[in-house]
Amino acid sequence: MEPGHTHSHTETKKVLDRLSRAIGHLEAIRTMVEAGRDCTELLVQIAAVRSAVHNIGKIILEDHINHCVAEAVETGDKSSLPALSDAIGRFIR
Repeated sequence: MEPGHTHSHTETKKVLDRLSRAIGHLEAIRTMVEAGRDCTELLVQIAAVRSAVHNIGKIILEDHINHCVAEAVETGDKSSLPALSDAIGRFIR
């Protein structure tokens, strides 16, 4: 599969719901910064957002492996494997 291909994801609703929650957390952090809230409170909230975004990435990665990569390999297209390896490398940094 080439980068930028379009298809339907099986976990779209779950990803969108989690993105909405992460965006809400980010907006809350902005409000906290504007209000001059304690740094430790901000750091706790930032850690929560980071975790949420990481978990969103895991859902997308799992969906990609189970559908996009599996489909490509089943059809004999092994070109998606180096791209997957690169994506995993970037994701786990």
